[in-house]
Amino acid sequence: MLPPGIFVLLLLAAAVWLWKKARKQAWLIAGIALLFYLSVIPLTSQTLIRSLERQYDQPDAVQGDVIVVLGGGATRSTPDLGGEGNLGGGAANRLLTAVRLHRMTGLPILFSGGQVFSDSGNEADIARRQLIGLGVQDIDILVENRSLNTEQNAVYTAAMLRERGLSHPVLVTSAFHLPRAMGEFRRAGVEPEPFPTDYLASGGRLRLYAGMFAPNSGAAGTTGLALKEYLGMLAFKLR
Repeated sequence: MLPPGIFVLLLLAAAVWLWKKARKQAWLIAGIALLFYLSVIPLTSQTLIRSLERQYDQPDAVQGDVIVVLGGGATRSTPDLGGEGNLGGGAANRLLTAVRLHRMTGLPILFSGGQVFSDSGNEADIARRQLIGLGVQDIDILVENRSLNTEQNAVYTAAMLRERGLSHPVLVTSAFHLPRAMGEFRRAGVEPEPFPTDYLASGGRLRLYAGMFAPNSGAAGTTGLALKEYLGMLAFKLR
């Protein structure tokens, strides 16, 4: 009964109410209800996001000279240990993966991401503070804090890498975001080693159960993320 399921029910109720008065309009509303229903159930969202997340495998070992982490949202003026501002869930997962890789390899970390909206935080500046709080030495931290999207992540990061004589980055970002990010970095003249993280779908076979067919807001958000990536890749090809 909570959104978005309630909207599916209201659309279906409208279609039933119109059935005897305006059958064509009733069919149209029923079709919209079906499309909306399919877009907000886990079966659809998991299928779409898995198709993106399975394009790159996480390597057993990494070979590179720098760990590049892409931002994914941040809040401003929110309490945090040692300061204000927090990375969003996806960006925080990427950051934790980068710290673990840093401890395994000793490679420096370059975090890329600026202040995307007027009411959001500067991702790279927040990441620097949190990296220091997690025990990473300031000398091992590089920040690119101007980029507003994935294209700028790649262009600005590529310039920083060239300035510092770095040429073999390990690219850490959410698994669903990695296909588009790899394309942007290659276009910017960099061939990174992909390292997917922050998975939204479980591995193995897609399992079917009653909950996979129940509308929920989480599924709607995941469907939106997947469609955003597919539209982004289409725009990339058209450019």
